[in-house]
Amino acid sequence: MSLRRDALPRVQSLAHEDRFWFIRYSALCSLCLGGLLFFLVSCRQDMYNQPKAKPYSESNFFRNGTSARPLPAHTVEYHQARENEPYYTGLTNGLLVAQLPAPLALTPELLERGRERYDIHCAVCHGLTGEGNGEVVQRGFPAPPTYHNQRLRQAPLGHFYDVITNGYGVMYPYASRVAPNDRWAIAAYIRALQLSREARVTDLPPNEQKKLEEEQ
Repeated sequence: MSLRRDALPRVQSLAHEDRFWFIRYSALCSLCLGGLLFFLVSCRQDMYNQPKAKPYSESNFFRNGTSARPLPAHTVEYHQARENEPYYTGLTNGLLVAQLPAPLALTPELLERGRERYDIHCAVCHGLTGEGNGEVVQRGFPAPPTYHNQRLRQAPLGHFYDVITNGYGVMYPYASRVAPNDRWAIAAYIRALQLSREARVTDLPPNEQKKLEEEQ
């Protein structure tokens, strides 16, 4: 029995619709399968199962057959005490040092380095002259004490090094940001700022006193 001629377009439409759904179904299956494969690949443990040497195990890689290696020369443990205690801690027998520790010497270069580092790390709170009126203080941050009060003028030099290293009050430690040499340079510059407020002509070397007399 043959199909009616008017039914042919309907059959073609149904065939087209079936093909459309078949394509959608195939695409969806491919997407799901691809996602599953990606998930399975991401779960591989190659990093975990890779060749490695566990502590104190044997090793065929090194000539002496052991995985434990000797430390490189001059290695310093993170918490290991340093020999030059005053230089690294600012303390001698538990007391703050009063002067620059060896091997440092007070030179114009050291003070200039201290001024540079102070302007970068300290002036934002303490101000360029040490009055405690830096930019962040003017915007609401708690004001630090002025360096020119009696207590800090009489503080030993090691006090400033210790505060830079370990922090004080709301000030966080700068040990990870400022090297020991620069901490001492900053401390020396702070002392210079203090002396600049109390300096007398007689405190100057004779040649500098003579220069001032000539200028007058």
